[in-house]
Amino acid sequence: MQCIRCGSLDDKVIDSRMSKDGSSIRRRRECLKCSHRFTTYEQLERNDLRVIKRDGTREPFRREKLSDGIIKACEKRPVPIEVIERAVEEIVSKLQQENVKEIPTRLIGPFVMRKLQEIDSVAYVRYASVYRQFQDVGEFIDEIQSLEREPGKDVLQEELFR
Repeated sequence: MQCIRCGSLDDKVIDSRMSKDGSSIRRRRECLKCSHRFTTYEQLERNDLRVIKRDGTREPFRREKLSDGIIKACEKRPVPIEVIERAVEEIVSKLQQENVKEIPTRLIGPFVMRKLQEIDSVAYVRYASVYRQFQDVGEFIDEIQSLEREPGKDVLQEELFR
């Protein structure tokens, strides 16, 4: 594995751990040239799942794209990367349990929104605004008010507008 600091291809694995669901392995590595430590993940590659986009085009499912979207929604929020990685893992597992070759984005989005709603209400509203293509401020307000009405949720409007 190439070191992200010096580019060397010589490293050693310091620690390996399997994920809770057994679908990936986390490896801590150390570069033998500069001693920089970094983490890699090893997982089974599934190329058979394809995504059907809104315009009808199809493309291979990319875990990185899902992860990037969630990271963007959680940007500048107090959400640890470990929580994001676990959310991505859970969403991917759910999608794989569907046992389909193609899955529309209209089914992926709700999985992501449910997970973000559990993690952080601001990240949820950010993601929902892109996914649902909000056109004006009124749609943001409606979404925030629907969060406040949900039983068991303690979401204050002030928190959402910080």
